[in-house]
Amino acid sequence: MNQLAKVAIAAALAVSGGIAQAQSLSLEGGGAASLTGIVPQTYAQFTAAEGVNLQVILGQALTRSALKVAAGQLDVAVVPPDAYNAMKAGVGPYADLADQAKSMAPNLRALFGFPGGTFHAVAWADSGIDSWDDLAGKRVYIGPPAGAANRQISGMISAASGGLMPDADYEAFRAPWDAAQQSFQDGQYDVYVGSIAVGSQMLNELSLQREIVILGIPEEVMETDVWAQYVEESAMAPTIIPAGTYSGQANGDADLIAVATSMMMAVNASMDDETAYKLTKAFWDNLDAMKNANALMQSIDSSQPFANLSAALHPGAVRYYEEAGIEVPAELVPN
Repeated sequence: MNQLAKVAIAAALAVSGGIAQAQSLSLEGGGAASLTGIVPQTYAQFTAAEGVNLQVILGQALTRSALKVAAGQLDVAVVPPDAYNAMKAGVGPYADLADQAKSMAPNLRALFGFPGGTFHAVAWADSGIDSWDDLAGKRVYIGPPAGAANRQISGMISAASGGLMPDADYEAFRAPWDAAQQSFQDGQYDVYVGSIAVGSQMLNELSLQREIVILGIPEEVMETDVWAQYVEESAMAPTIIPAGTYSGQANGDADLIAVATSMMMAVNASMDDETAYKLTKAFWDNLDAMKNANALMQSIDSSQPFANLSAALHPGAVRYYEEAGIEVPAELVPN
């Protein structure tokens, strides 16, 4: 029985009524090098002023975190929009518990959206891997086993390479984020695809130990229908890894086109409106201060609070946006 099934069974046995509210809330995020981990850590430094203390746990499979929030077992989580879509449909990582996932999906509500992390496809410069086609027959890390990222990464590889498929054309490795970079350094993978904030010191230190190459998306690939379909279905956004970002990057003399994930901060629909309001307010009212505290958050655009959200907003979040004069799209207003 997989972990998602265990969560679903535990939820079915739990006493109904949603998440017990308290001033101390639990929040699960992703890898420490990605904005899925950086945002929760930085955000938690500012919510206390609103009377909400966040206990942050990183390195989680976010598909599992989404189900825990919907089941009333977790207060707050970073959730990939496409993972929530999969939950509603009972497919992908939720296929083994389709009925439970679909029944729980209406319990999840969004507070705000933000970029998650930029996919860096990293190989050693002396490995002979210079293009996506070179991944054929190689060992490639594609994210956690139960997460949405492995589908996003394998989809990116397929679209960029002209059709390479995991476990058929290359050996796909699925493991937790936090151990992936060290495993790459230890030689377990030929290619490490990490969800990493552009300019991350962790990757910069890796590139200084031994020269790396990072595979960018060719412009001709971005013009294809296959690529357009991938970006839409996976809730991805094109972004740039600027030239000179990493000192030990052998092909770092030119900008590289990459893709970034979209994320949403989500809570259970049963959370009281005041707490959801405070959580939303703490993020947007302190965004400039958070950017000053961590430069890796500079990519968050305050003019795009609803980017790629797939879940309806919590009423408490709607109240914040209305007070701030921000128009809420009709499809995001909860029923």
